[in-house]
Amino acid sequence: MSKELTPLQQIERSITKKYRKELWNPFVEAVKRYELIQENDKIAVCISGGKDSMLMAKLLQMLQRITEVPFDLTFLVMDPGYNPINRQKIESNAALLNIPITVFETNIFKVANNTEKNPCFLCAKMRRGHLYNKAKELGCNKIALGHHFNDVIETTLMAMFYSSQLQTMIPKLHSSHFEGMELIRPLYCVKEDHILAWKRYNGLDFIQCACRFTENTANSHDGIGDSKRQEIKELIRRLRKDNPDIEQCIFNSLHSVCLDTFPGYKTKGQRHSFLEKYD
Repeated sequence: MSKELTPLQQIERSITKKYRKELWNPFVEAVKRYELIQENDKIAVCISGGKDSMLMAKLLQMLQRITEVPFDLTFLVMDPGYNPINRQKIESNAALLNIPITVFETNIFKVANNTEKNPCFLCAKMRRGHLYNKAKELGCNKIALGHHFNDVIETTLMAMFYSSQLQTMIPKLHSSHFEGMELIRPLYCVKEDHILAWKRYNGLDFIQCACRFTENTANSHDGIGDSKRQEIKELIRRLRKDNPDIEQCIFNSLHSVCLDTFPGYKTKGQRHSFLEKYD
């Protein structure tokens, strides 16, 4: 008679068996394709408590067990001012997933919630700064964030529609303010629908963004809410009805940019025109 699996074993098995094609394979693909991890890296895995960062932490932990490339992981949880319920949920999920978290406190929510001008931008900027500082203090040379495939294409469309520019997230990025530090995105090729399916399959309950500015999204019936990112999600959802491959097409296009066909582009802060090389 086979031994019954523990909840942790079932969760890990679902990643390598049931959702191998949807989660494990694209995760490994991103790590290899974009050369995200090198020998002796010390990576601060930044955990917000949501589904994406928790899955990322588990994937990196599982990779560390089997890889021939040695690297270290520190599972970092920054508390920006969570209420006790959300803080407890993060801690209990980390225990369930056997992720040894290091928690440190900040007052980000208090500061961001007291400004009405771009509070989300301020919150994100402060989060990034605190994470880089703590990671560097702990001797890490990289931070890993849980941005996934859909974040990439949504960011691209948002920049086009609302900022009049073609730009997106790249899989890794050298920090311009913290020397020797690098940001990596291991979930770059993992689709959000598959993360949600894995979460539901295992009966997991993670926190959503816990600030007052996104409560309308968390509490809405369709999970869309009113933010610009949610508007883009809904647009893609509608386009998918006519073209099921629309998301993959957008993603692939980011890897096949034809600069020769653009009237203008920007690199290293400098604007350029096609006229510079026209004649």
